[in-house]
Amino acid sequence: MSGVIVGVDPHKDSVTIEAVDGHGQVLARGRFGTDTAGYRLMSGYVHGQWPHHVWAVEGAHGVGRPLAQRLLAQGETVLDVPAKLAARVRVFDTGNARKTDATDAHAVAMVALRTPRLTRLAYDEELIALRLLTDRRDELSHLRVQTVNRLHRLLTELIPGGANKRDLSALQARQLLATVKPRTLVGKTIRRMAAEEIADLVVVDAKLKAIKKELKTAVTDRGSHLMDLFGVGPAGAARILCDVGDVARFCDRNHFASWTGTAPLDASSGEQIRHRLSRAGNRRMNHVIHIAAIVQIRHDTEGRAYYRRKLADAKTPMEALRCLKRRLSDAVYRQLVADAHARGTVEQEADPGGHSGATPQSSAADLHTPVIGSSDKPQPGPAPRRYPDRGPHSTPRGAFDSQPATTTRRSRQDGAPHGRTTLTATSAGGHSTAKRPRS
Repeated sequence: MSGVIVGVDPHKDSVTIEAVDGHGQVLARGRFGTDTAGYRLMSGYVHGQWPHHVWAVEGAHGVGRPLAQRLLAQGETVLDVPAKLAARVRVFDTGNARKTDATDAHAVAMVALRTPRLTRLAYDEELIALRLLTDRRDELSHLRVQTVNRLHRLLTELIPGGANKRDLSALQARQLLATVKPRTLVGKTIRRMAAEEIADLVVVDAKLKAIKKELKTAVTDRGSHLMDLFGVGPAGAARILCDVGDVARFCDRNHFASWTGTAPLDASSGEQIRHRLSRAGNRRMNHVIHIAAIVQIRHDTEGRAYYRRKLADAKTPMEALRCLKRRLSDAVYRQLVADAHARGTVEQEADPGGHSGATPQSSAADLHTPVIGSSDKPQPGPAPRRYPDRGPHSTPRGAFDSQPATTTRRSRQDGAPHGRTTLTATSAGGHSTAKRPRS
C-alpha cells in the first residue's frame, strides 16, 4: 500500500503511532517502547505493512529528536510536526479539549496529511555534532554564570561591598581573596569555599576556551562566513547553523525574520496604524541577533550609525534596537543564502527575496533601510517557494507526490480504525475529566 503517513507522539519511555492513508482513514494504532526491542518491533511492523510510508514526528527538535535521528539514520523520510500546530488540529478535529496519546498521534498524522510545507528532516552528521558542541557550550556558559554568582556572594561576606565587578574573572577573584586573611572559623570556611569556586571557574573557563576554538574550526570547515558579520562569534554562528539547518525552507527574508522573532506584529485598528513587539519565533536565534546588535552599538560600526539615525527619528531606544535587530536578521539571512550558493546547494538565479547574496564584509549596513510596508512586517501567509527543487532533500508539496492536495473528512471521528485492527489497546475511547465547552 502506498501513501501511508505514520503519526508519532513521542515520549521518553514510549511512543504512540497511528497510520493513516491518503484519505485520512485510520489503518492502525500502536504503542511501543523506546528501547531497542520496541523500536525494532515498531519499525518492522510499519515496513511489513506499508513499504511506502512517511514518518511524521511531533517535536522532532525536542523530545522526538532521538527517534527522528534513529529513523533518519536508517534512510527514512521524516517530517517535523510543530507541537502547537498539532494541538490546534486536535482541538478543531475533536471539538473538545480531550488529550490522550492516541488523539495526539492522530492529530500529528492529520497535520502531516494536510499541511504541504512541513519541514523534511535530513541526516547531517556534521550538523548534529555541531549542535552537540553548541549545546555543551551553552551548558558551560550557564555553569560559569552560576559559579561567578556564588563567588560574588562569598566575596560579599568576606570583603565589605564585595568584588564590585560585574564580570569577575578568576585572576581578579584571586587577587581580591589574597587581601583577606580571616581569623574566625566562619571566615576561614568562607575563604576556603571561595578558593574552591575560583578553582571551578578556572576549569570552566578552560573548557569554554577549548570548545570555542572547536566551534570556530567546525563553522569554518562547513564553509560558513557568518562570523564575518560583526558581533557574531563562533558560538552564535554555530547556533544559527544548527537551528536553521537548510535555509531553503525560508521563502524570503520576511519569513526568516518572522521565525527569528525580529519582525514586529501588525496591531493596527481602524485609522490607527501601529506594530508591536513579537515574542514569538525561535528565542535562541533572537538572543544571538540581540547580542550581535548590542555588540554593534557598543563599537564604531554601521549598526551604531543606523541605531543613532533611528533615535534621531524619534524612536525610543528599544524601538531603535528592534529595528537594528530586524536589519541584522536580514544580514544573517543573506549570508546564509550566499553560503548556500557557494556550496552549490542552490542555483545562483534562484535568489530569494531579490537578494544577490552577501559578501564576507556584510553587516547591518548592507541592507536598505527597512520600511513598514516590507521588511518590518512579517508575511501574512506562506510566500511562493523561490528555490528550485533540490532532489530528495527539498521540501515536498505534500507528504507524498501521489496524494491529492486536499483530502476528504474522515467518516468517523472516533472509534475503531478502518480497514485494520489496532496493534494494542489504546485509551482513545477513554473519558476525560476535562469539562466540555458550552455551546
